[in-house]
Amino acid sequence: HLSSEENDHSSCYSQSDSQYGSPPKGWSEELDEHGQTLYTNDYTNEKWIKHADEQGRPYYYSADGSRSEWELPKYNASPQQQRDIIKSRSLDRRLQEPIVLTKWRHSTIVLDTNDKESSTASRASFPENESSPSSPKHQATGQEKYGLLNVTKITENGKKVRKNWMSSWAVLQGSSLLFTKTQGSGTGWFGVNQSKPEFTVDLKGALIDWASKDKSSKKNVIELKTRQGTELLIQSDNDSFINEWYKVLNYTINNQVVESDEALDDEVPDSPGVEKQDKEKEKENKDSKKLRLKAPSNIDSTDQKKTKTKLKKFLTRRPTLQAVREKGYIKDQVFGSNLTSLCQRENSTVPKFVKLCIEHVEEHGLDVDGLYRVSGNLAVIQKLRFAVNHDEKLDLNDSKWEDIHVITGALKMFFRELPEPLFTYNHFNDFVNAIKQEPRQRVHAVKDLIKQLPKPNQDTMQVLFRHLKRVVENGEKNRMTYQSVAIVFGPTLLKPEKETGNIAVHTVYQNQIVELILLELNSIFGR
Repeated sequence: HLSSEENDHSSCYSQSDSQYGSPPKGWSEELDEHGQTLYTNDYTNEKWIKHADEQGRPYYYSADGSRSEWELPKYNASPQQQRDIIKSRSLDRRLQEPIVLTKWRHSTIVLDTNDKESSTASRASFPENESSPSSPKHQATGQEKYGLLNVTKITENGKKVRKNWMSSWAVLQGSSLLFTKTQGSGTGWFGVNQSKPEFTVDLKGALIDWASKDKSSKKNVIELKTRQGTELLIQSDNDSFINEWYKVLNYTINNQVVESDEALDDEVPDSPGVEKQDKEKEKENKDSKKLRLKAPSNIDSTDQKKTKTKLKKFLTRRPTLQAVREKGYIKDQVFGSNLTSLCQRENSTVPKFVKLCIEHVEEHGLDVDGLYRVSGNLAVIQKLRFAVNHDEKLDLNDSKWEDIHVITGALKMFFRELPEPLFTYNHFNDFVNAIKQEPRQRVHAVKDLIKQLPKPNQDTMQVLFRHLKRVVENGEKNRMTYQSVAIVFGPTLLKPEKETGNIAVHTVYQNQIVELILLELNSIFGR
């Protein structure tokens, strides 16, 4: 709901250029992946999204969710005038809820904004140029995302609760997943009048998987379990949208920096205004650290500068991922690692996990019907993936992994999650051109290209293809042919860096290349 002052301002929107029939000067217009109108500034590349409130009045919010206004910003004024315009037009001048800052690594700081002065002071106390969580820099890491999802809890703190699906605005920020109720115009990070999330999920140590049908009859349902015993179901009818969320959440969960308490004590200075009793509680229960500050009603400019300086020091003195890794607090993953880097760490040219899976399959599964073609239980595959990534002692003969399709599924997932496929991106077109040549020339051309690949790629490829050859040789039992194996592994091992409209054509070539190598294995790799 808009304040009376904002209603007065919005009453004249129809006289302005708010219902833009065509983009205003200096702006370009397009539809984003969710069908929303996106405006991009030609000079600053700033992005704004058009939305409508409950009364149907159009307004605009910045793509990072930090500002919402009745009109798109105008950039033909001086910098000072621009700031004045933004200040006077902003819809969120009167904050009704506390500001919740969740960019802190181990604490949530709440600023009370009970009056106008404290509201102004609290906003003035923080750097204006902090990079937003949805800036390109952050989006590239895959660590931050927001959007509209359907969500329900099925357990809370280990106790079952009644299912209650609700449409919620979800924000992934660092290791926290925040949900807030949508209000007709729930936009940006937490909507126009919603600055405090309904509930927050800590992703550290969480488990994620696609939910089984007994959990929900809906399609596209993600099951998320936290360390604290809370279990959520997250859903969207949009296939690509929910798949993006699954990938980002999965990446976030599997790439969390786990730091020891000693590292925190050594490298992080005290937050300003933290009382002694808060620190004692923090030591007693380190998993629920929550430091609270109250903004005084009057803060002069000197105090503002001091606060800003302390905050900057706090953020800049955090140990880097590399520093924490060097101290041995975390180890690199196996799944999703660069193949060359992984082999260097293991002092080998073929990943240990690949050899382990192949040995197990050849000992226990060559006669299993549909080997590699049949999918294993994804939940169990994810558990195996988790065990491998966290350096747990792995025994594939354990009854947990008795289904051979779980082992083959994990091996396929390993190759699928390589940052760069086994047949590297820069040689994709070369391999496609090679398979187009005359039959006599194909083998020679493919052999030469394989020799140009990095040593770990060559050796891993040879081990994998010799194994797949043995799978086909047992085709009478497992009913796998050269063609069926090629169909399974072609798109996984060989793909272009950027998908184009020729996906169907590429798939044909991918399969043909894998099939050729299997048929001509001895000619390419020797006996």
